[in-house]
Amino acid sequence: MASLNDNLAPAAPTAVPPTTAPGIRTDNVTRHYTMGEATIRAVDGISLQIDAGDFVALLGSSGSGKSSLLNLIAGLDRPTSGSIVVQGSDLAKLTRLELAQYRLRTVGMVFQSFNLIPSMTVHENVELPLRFAEVDRRERAKLSREAIERVGLAARIDHKPTQLSGGEQQRVALARALVNQPKLLLADEPTGNLDSKTGTGIMDLIDNFNRTLGMTVLMVTHERSLAERYARRLIFLADGKLVADEPNIPTHTQGVRQ
Repeated sequence: MASLNDNLAPAAPTAVPPTTAPGIRTDNVTRHYTMGEATIRAVDGISLQIDAGDFVALLGSSGSGKSSLLNLIAGLDRPTSGSIVVQGSDLAKLTRLELAQYRLRTVGMVFQSFNLIPSMTVHENVELPLRFAEVDRRERAKLSREAIERVGLAARIDHKPTQLSGGEQQRVALARALVNQPKLLLADEPTGNLDSKTGTGIMDLIDNFNRTLGMTVLMVTHERSLAERYARRLIFLADGKLVADEPNIPTHTQGVRQ
């Protein structure tokens, strides 16, 4: 994977095309919950494959299973049945420690709520995953600064979240997701708490990470127009099932992706 430093220059970035290798594969995966005598089928027999380096949007109404499926792929929840294979590892078979390492080193996550620690500065929030990974102090400082510069917040590095706008806080969350240089970026309604202009800036950053670093991006959204603007594939869910799977030519980057 490319280094963060490779893309800080002002020159136009070189796109990294998706490969044909599977980055994510699910096989008849389910996640069922019991509530009293009722069974909630949040994810109900979904099989799909996502190539490494692709940009895919999961769409559907509230309760369709989008976030539940994303949480399974993130290793935050375990399937009731079926398999989820990411970068060759079946998540259902990993131990708790192995899942923690997977979340730390393979996956970067961005949520609708920014989930920043209010008492920490921008630098300290972004550095946190590196501390968990026991990265050397000097290397942590270098990688954190690179990630913060990449999202355009070098001037805010010592600020705390309460001193930042919503868009700036989401940029910090993106830098934190990026700092370990993950192979997979999972975004759950990343623009949900932002105005349209600020949201476009966040999506442009995610699109740039996908194109220049070759990260696989899986984004949950209920906005089809947003998905059509950035994703190369649209997957639709309803009642926990996959109901449609469509290729897409992103309108945002038709002049960039060749």
